[in-house]
Amino acid sequence: MAEQTLNPMQNRYLSLDVLRGLTVALMIVVNTPGDWSNIYAPLKHSDWHGFTSTDWVFPTFLFVVGNALSFSINKMGQMSASRFLSKVFKRTSIIFLIGLFLNGFPFFHYEEDKIVFNNLLDIRLWGVLQRIAVCYCLASLMVYFFKKTTVVVSSIAILFGYWAILYFFGDQPDPYSLEGNAIGKVDLAYLPAKNIYKHYPIPFDPLGLLSTLPAIVNVIAGYFTGLFIQKNGNNLSSVWRLTIAGVAIVFISMLWDVYFPINKPLWTSSYVLCSLGYDLIIIALLMLLIEIWQMKNWVYFFEVFGKNPLFIYVLAWLVISAMAVIRIDGKPLKGIVYKAGFADWLTPINASLWFAVVYMLAMWVVGIILDKKKVYVKV
Repeated sequence: MAEQTLNPMQNRYLSLDVLRGLTVALMIVVNTPGDWSNIYAPLKHSDWHGFTSTDWVFPTFLFVVGNALSFSINKMGQMSASRFLSKVFKRTSIIFLIGLFLNGFPFFHYEEDKIVFNNLLDIRLWGVLQRIAVCYCLASLMVYFFKKTTVVVSSIAILFGYWAILYFFGDQPDPYSLEGNAIGKVDLAYLPAKNIYKHYPIPFDPLGLLSTLPAIVNVIAGYFTGLFIQKNGNNLSSVWRLTIAGVAIVFISMLWDVYFPINKPLWTSSYVLCSLGYDLIIIALLMLLIEIWQMKNWVYFFEVFGKNPLFIYVLAWLVISAMAVIRIDGKPLKGIVYKAGFADWLTPINASLWFAVVYMLAMWVVGIILDKKKVYVKV
């Protein structure tokens, strides 16, 4: 089959939509198990050091944000600085505020079967959308105001500088431990403990301020990958070069892991490289299947998620949160659905998985309705 070259004037390519949709679908499955105590290992985040398939999902979404930025930067580059800044800051603020809203939703809980409204001052500050907002903002500023060489050098400096910060400002002999890392110290320096993620034994947010710094590089890497594909086209040469680069970067991350552990909660520089390496390999594979071999019969499923990613992600969060607080005869709606639809006839771990899969499919139905009506929610 003849190789196809991407028209640089296109503002999207199919592989990007599929990768974006794949990450959204996986985010929903990972975030909505029927029972958090029964999850298959690949659908769990690493407890601390390490890398699982689930640890790949969020940095890949940032990578896709950068990919999309590479297609919009030409138009944005023609804007005046004031108009550009207004557009970027507006989008950043909206996404960040939506993240805060999700952290607070549904704004009440039950105490002895009585509704008690939450104190809005206790809401967690950071979260998934907040990180996306900040990383998008800073990456956009970098690629707009700096030359490409400066952006590359700055990204490398960020990764090594972050390593130095964590090593020298963490507690020895293990500056990369939960108790001794610098990230938690920084957040506690400007936030009360009540506004910090409460999953760990001590106040620690894996999406806090300091660890947002290396996450910017995930967006920058996606940006340069998009530029590379636009320049070189969808061909076997691009596929091989992306694959070789991906394998090499994963190998480098494994070597770095010896000194600076691959760790998602700390978002270590080695973790950035590890996730980036797999991103390059996977985007190369998608290009091979979709753009070169024209195997497109399966892609529409993921396109649906990729065309309304933010809306579907937010809706999935809101609905599952509402199901947890809506009560029927004193029982949460989620528990009722989970028990009757899954737990009563499946093993615990399979019931938990299939609840998440069916929930993801329900969100897909919403997505396909929007797509058929040509409704695309943009921020």
